[in-house]
Amino acid sequence: MKELIEYVARTLVDHPDQVEVSEVEGNQTSVLELKVAKEDLGKIIGKQGRTARAMRTILSAASAKVRKRTVLEIIE
Repeated sequence: MKELIEYVARTLVDHPDQVEVSEVEGNQTSVLELKVAKEDLGKIIGKQGRTARAMRTILSAASAKVRKRTVLEIIE
């Protein structure tokens, strides 16, 4: 899951070297924290949060396949 979000984020931003994804795992749920450069934050969130919502949808579909819940948090 971490690699999936990292790949999608790197293709969207202007500074792909500043993309960081960290994973905090629990028993049932994993939390992915996405950090990008300040000027790329708008590209990750998108208009009215559409890009962020699409990334969360992809993540939930991929995590449902392995029967685990994964949450994406975008860190400023």
